[in-house]
Amino acid sequence: EALNRLVGISAEERATKYRSIGLLNHTWDDPSALASIGAMEADEIKALAGKHWHPSLPERVDIRINKAALEYDGILILGPTFPHEVAGFSGGAKYLFPGISGAAMINTTHWLGALITSPAIIGVKHTPVRAVVDKAARFLPMQRLCMSLVVKEYDLAGLFIGAPEEAWAAAADLSDRLHIVYKEHPFHTVLSC
Repeated sequence: EALNRLVGISAEERATKYRSIGLLNHTWDDPSALASIGAMEADEIKALAGKHWHPSLPERVDIRINKAALEYDGILILGPTFPHEVAGFSGGAKYLFPGISGAAMINTTHWLGALITSPAIIGVKHTPVRAVVDKAARFLPMQRLCMSLVVKEYDLAGLFIGAPEEAWAAAADLSDRLHIVYKEHPFHTVLSC
């Protein structure tokens, strides 16, 4: 019922009109729902984290993804790109890692983002978190295509289609121009927005 409400269809429509469309809940905490496609070792994690590396980051990250994704010849990522407090900008391969990945990737990307801090990462295009996300996506064996949307209020401001890294990069550039207000001086304290 919750999935039907989320996508705006009735139970009857799901059983008839949309019967050939699969709607799945990702169970990141169910090992039987995940498949391992590779790993990142300590030296690579340290290199990707750069100056933000900290001993609290894992020495090894098992790259696991919802195994349903591996049943297809290709993956189409469809979603918005906007400033994001963990990865810099949402979108692209982030919908896969950590989007439909396992706990190790979820925890690693979010802890790395926390080490960098939200004020230092939000609205930054090239971040260590994004490097981890894109590296994990390169382990996927199938073709990947991305439709990256940029939305301003309720209107579509841009649609970029291509390899996830390229479509996302173009969308992040537009999002930067539309969603971020740059000021001449820094604000050290904000009471509310």
